[in-house]
Amino acid sequence: MATMNISLPDSLKAFVDEQVADRSYGTSSEYVRELIRRERDREQLRRMLLEGAQSGPGRVIDDAYFEELRGLAGGQSQA
Repeated sequence: MATMNISLPDSLKAFVDEQVADRSYGTSSEYVRELIRRERDREQLRRMLLEGAQSGPGRVIDDAYFEELRGLAGGQSQA
């Protein structure tokens, strides 16, 4: 695992320490890793949403669509 050192003003260090204590993180590193993972996931979701929006119109989701899915899955139609 790589190491990264960061400098924080006292107010931000106090905030991080408070979050670690209040949210049961073992260390400030665990807290920062969680923040980074959330940001990575948020950016990935944003990219996926933008790709979807640019992909053109989607399909109508109606009874016929679900019947087709049931047929593809080999399921029985239930009325």
